[in-house]
Amino acid sequence: MADNEFEARRASVAEELVARKLDALAVGGGPNLRYLTGFTGSNGLLLLTPDDAVFFTDPRYRIQSAQEVSCRVQVSTGPLLPDLASAAGRRKVRRLGFEPGRTSYEAYQTLQAKLGLKVALEPVPGLIERQRMLKSPAEIEAIRTSVVTNSKAFEQALARIRPGMSESDLAAELEYRMRRLGAEKPAFETIVASGVRAALPHAQPTSAVIRNGELVLVDMGAMRDGYASDMTRMVFLGRPGHKVRSIHNAVLEAQLAAIDSVRAGVTTAHVHRVARRVLKAHGLDRAFVHSTGHGLGLEIHEPPRIGKRDKSRLEAGMTVTIEPGVYLEGFCGMRIEDTIVVTTAGCQVLTPTSKQLRVL
Repeated sequence: MADNEFEARRASVAEELVARKLDALAVGGGPNLRYLTGFTGSNGLLLLTPDDAVFFTDPRYRIQSAQEVSCRVQVSTGPLLPDLASAAGRRKVRRLGFEPGRTSYEAYQTLQAKLGLKVALEPVPGLIERQRMLKSPAEIEAIRTSVVTNSKAFEQALARIRPGMSESDLAAELEYRMRRLGAEKPAFETIVASGVRAALPHAQPTSAVIRNGELVLVDMGAMRDGYASDMTRMVFLGRPGHKVRSIHNAVLEAQLAAIDSVRAGVTTAHVHRVARRVLKAHGLDRAFVHSTGHGLGLEIHEPPRIGKRDKSRLEAGMTVTIEPGVYLEGFCGMRIEDTIVVTTAGCQVLTPTSKQLRVL
């Protein structure tokens, strides 16, 4: 991202501080810090005021922060929080916002002790996350690159699947391939579940052997240049029976219907209802036990959530997953997932990989 994009993001958050009558905001959460500064290291804090921004880090990141961060950088020789508190004091901050979901109780106590009773600590949940929901063209391009990397890794690993291979072996192969293609790491712990274990929606790969005549659920994502992708595909070793094919067709129908319902202005709950309605027509709605999707970007799970009780409205520029699934204990699980970007007229599916049941 260009420096001016980070500066624009900080300016937008600063405007919100003025509207909330806050003198400053302390930002310490990794993804939010990267969003506002571009910093990719592991130790940093940002003090943002309506007209100033100071980034704090330690000597390990002196060179890196100078290369990545476009606002003023202060390198601290000790813990960062006391220096942030001192900077807030020099600026006569009286109301300091903080991120309640990303601030530990210990950090909160430290800030309170250093700032004293004259400074009020004000929780501002979701302030930066709401801004992050709408992706810039540069962010969408980064997510697209991550998606393509992920899909290429899947295709390369697919050629190596054999009966007798363990779930863990396949997961390792998938992650090796995505790294070779340019990813920094997986966006989450890769899910590989075979046979009856595919009925576990978030199964961890085990030493269980992938056998001929079994389904394999693969849920994988790459993290590339800081941005996540997410995809689930189904593989069958051998010749799938009628029941397996009919369940796959039902899930695919639900996924396509949900994607077709996506457009700016539609509620996330509506998209979920569309997917559930299709599965209900096939008698499978009770086996659909999770939400239809979620936002993604700098994190694998971001707002908005696409679920039954969610009232968010989709907006152009949001990147989300669409992933209905069916889980039948003792038989199999089936999920199909794509990463998409919302547009004013509908959506664009970023995932290029075929959704058809891959028969090997």
